[in-house]
Amino acid sequence: MAGLNRKPLQGLFNIIRFNRHWYLLAAGVVGLIVWGMPYLPYALRMPAMVGLELTIGVMVLSLFVSWYIYDYSDLYAFTWLNQFPSGTVNRIINIHAGFDESSPVLEHHFPASNLLVLDFYDATKHPEISVERARKAYPAYPGTRHVQTNSMSLNKGETDLIFLILAAHEIRNTKERVEFFKQLAAALKPGGRIVVLEHQRDWTNLLAYNIGAFHFLSRNTWLYTFKEAGLCIGKEWKQTPFITGFILKQDGIAS
Repeated sequence: MAGLNRKPLQGLFNIIRFNRHWYLLAAGVVGLIVWGMPYLPYALRMPAMVGLELTIGVMVLSLFVSWYIYDYSDLYAFTWLNQFPSGTVNRIINIHAGFDESSPVLEHHFPASNLLVLDFYDATKHPEISVERARKAYPAYPGTRHVQTNSMSLNKGETDLIFLILAAHEIRNTKERVEFFKQLAAALKPGGRIVVLEHQRDWTNLLAYNIGAFHFLSRNTWLYTFKEAGLCIGKEWKQTPFITGFILKQDGIAS
């Protein structure tokens, strides 16, 4: 799809650039083990070697999975948007947490629609060094409006589609997240939909990202959030083995 001109390995490069502190730490551990190996007692060399191999393995696996998701898979082809015919959508809201790669694509796919882009990132409430780095690297989409999660000033019943692409997990507080989704539910027209794409804290992401997967939310947490906000799942799919898509509707609204 036109509208998002990604360079080769752009996703992998961004992962390393925005999370370089973790990779520098891992490289430091590897360097320390390699340097200290000759000085260790013989009995400790095998455990040190195992630790070295595990550290390298975890780092390589996370980079490989990141390449697969953000460069090799069709995530950024946005073919899943084809289930929303552009001629039937008048008003769209795209919400992100400080890093926005999707608004140009939405504008291209829905050329006749009114697109509103909201950025809810608040460094005091959702501090994340990787997001801070991403914000500095990529300029905001023109007309982006900064909002607070508890006060987005959305008109009720006016929106056809709301997108949250790899963003909503940054709202760590459960009550705050539920109130956030309640506002989105109220903004929907009858028949309107909310599209959420997220990593989940599941075995695939734990295998890929180790302790990094705890930054994501579990499926049960998402289901609780949706239910408490008065939303239900109209469709669920796996965009990759590591990313889940939800299409939400107001509870009680027929498909």
